[in-house]
Amino acid sequence: MVPTSSEWAEPADAARYPEQSFAEVGKPAGRAREPRLPMPALDRRELAAIFAGGAIGALLRVALVEALGGGAPGWPWPTFLVNVGGAFALGYFATRLQERLPLSTYRRPLLATGFCGALTTFSTMQVELLEMLDAGRYGIAVGYGVGTVLAGFAGVYAATALVRRLRVRP
Repeated sequence: MVPTSSEWAEPADAARYPEQSFAEVGKPAGRAREPRLPMPALDRRELAAIFAGGAIGALLRVALVEALGGGAPGWPWPTFLVNVGGAFALGYFATRLQERLPLSTYRRPLLATGFCGALTTFSTMQVELLEMLDAGRYGIAVGYGVGTVLAGFAGVYAATALVRRLRVRP
């Protein structure tokens, strides 16, 4: 059935409603727009700090994994040590930067986000866990997963305690 011209005509009260953008079609007219959160300004120097820290962390991780060897059929020591060491470094940097040093805009992105984020490799840990499960090594998979998380927390705790016990020079 073809619509008649009266079916295509605008409703009589169309003049009451302001024109709506494409995104607002279907929303009741007259309602206030939903408030939008302002987008933070992009700080290119902060991004550069994250990039530089990430490059250093990733290169260090690759060097450590190459030096320690990899692909062992048992416990994946290189990934375990890198993740626990990265958790220790993150605890050290976060505590030191927050409690011992003057505030800085670029130290935390450089060290915590960039360096420690690229140094640790929890995605590799997940792949190794899946490989262990696929191979039927359930006990070592559970031990590896739980051991990595617990050792990571212990590393953060130890680093934080170390920073808090160090004397601050006047």
